[in-house]
Amino acid sequence: MNKKLVAALSGGAALVLALTGCGGGGDDKSKKLDEWAKSVCDQMQPQVKKITDANSAIVGLTNEEDSKKIQQTDSAAFQASADAYKALATSVDRAGAPPVKDGETSQKNAVKALNDLSGAYAGLKKRIDELDTGDQAKFGEGLKGIAADISKLTSRSDEALKKLQSGDVGKAMAKQPGCKRTSVSPSATKQ
Repeated sequence: MNKKLVAALSGGAALVLALTGCGGGGDDKSKKLDEWAKSVCDQMQPQVKKITDANSAIVGLTNEEDSKKIQQTDSAAFQASADAYKALATSVDRAGAPPVKDGETSQKNAVKALNDLSGAYAGLKKRIDELDTGDQAKFGEGLKGIAADISKLTSRSDEALKKLQSGDVGKAMAKQPGCKRTSVSPSATKQ
């Protein structure tokens, strides 16, 4: 019953990879842009690790039948993700607008998207906490609804994050150690 949630999280894993500046390197003409990217990327890796670890904890429950264990693990994972996305939003906000055309708009959109993700995961935590673990059928239906919502919120926030990391900003971020691509367990995409 947890497999739909795992499948939905594979979309979240793709979002985390987008967030880590996966673009290739390149010559950067602006020292200010490098400084901006460094200020964001230095704060990013620990938060991305929290999100990846939270997703891995849920993926680890693929064949779990104990509703209480699923509820506890998912609840903790959703809280960790909410906290991590909030911290990422704060990092991007504190860094200010990247020194590129439409940088302020991209930054504001990314901060909003990250804050929306934080709020959505906090909402998922509340919903999973309220599910009745004593009724397998109702619990399974509740998980399906949560998985559907994870898919929706991932695609909704993806666009603003991609915009933040487009062009010169993406190139500058890709050069920073804190924004280097992290690996996500291949089991995250299995259904």
